[in-house]
Amino acid sequence: MDMGLAPQKYLIGIVVALLVGFSKTGIPNIGMLYVPLMAEMFPARQSVGALLPLLIVGDVFAVYYYKRHAQWKHLRPLLPFVYMGMVPALILLRHIKDAQLRPVLGAIVGGLLVVELARRKFQWTNAPHTWWFAAIMGVLAGFATTVGNVAGSVMTVYLISRGLPKENFMGTSAWYYMIVNVSKFPFFYSLGMINAETLHVNLILAPFAIAGALAGVRILPYIPQKTFNALMLALAAIAAARMILF
Repeated sequence: MDMGLAPQKYLIGIVVALLVGFSKTGIPNIGMLYVPLMAEMFPARQSVGALLPLLIVGDVFAVYYYKRHAQWKHLRPLLPFVYMGMVPALILLRHIKDAQLRPVLGAIVGGLLVVELARRKFQWTNAPHTWWFAAIMGVLAGFATTVGNVAGSVMTVYLISRGLPKENFMGTSAWYYMIVNVSKFPFFYSLGMINAETLHVNLILAPFAIAGALAGVRILPYIPQKTFNALMLALAAIAAARMILF
């Protein structure tokens, strides 16, 4: 197989692609799991780039299914600060080595796990409706999504604090991820994190991302969300610890 990937790594890739698609139309925040899994397939920097096209495939389906529910009044104030957060992250990616980025990704995933657990424990359903709150959330989301494609918990805290119903949450986040992920593509390509070989692997895995997206729409109503979320958080914690310690 190309890139010297062993068959078992392609199995990991299939799981990643299914989770990517499912997260876009089903249950968000699975990124805390599929990001470290992708780092088992590729060197750390390349894993971030190789994941991006799969995310964009999932974004297309998410926007298609939920676009009419988007709340742009909550998204527009956020985007300028997201791009501000992307700048230092791109500088970091230009200079950091794989051995250094792997624990950084693990630390980001671990940090977002803490944020997500704190959000649930303290029931963060309200936050200041001010420009500075949007600025903080935007910069954090921009940095996290650029360094490791992991801004899910930040966006969850921000959007839930706006009091959005489930459909509006999905529609607004779908457009956010589509805009930001497409914006990242040329930068990742210029840094060599996306290349012809990784794109070929993406072509192999894309059908599984599509299958995951279709499954997310149909299966979501039947999954006990509390149990599923607890399992995803536990697996993400294990994966993050592996990236930091090994």
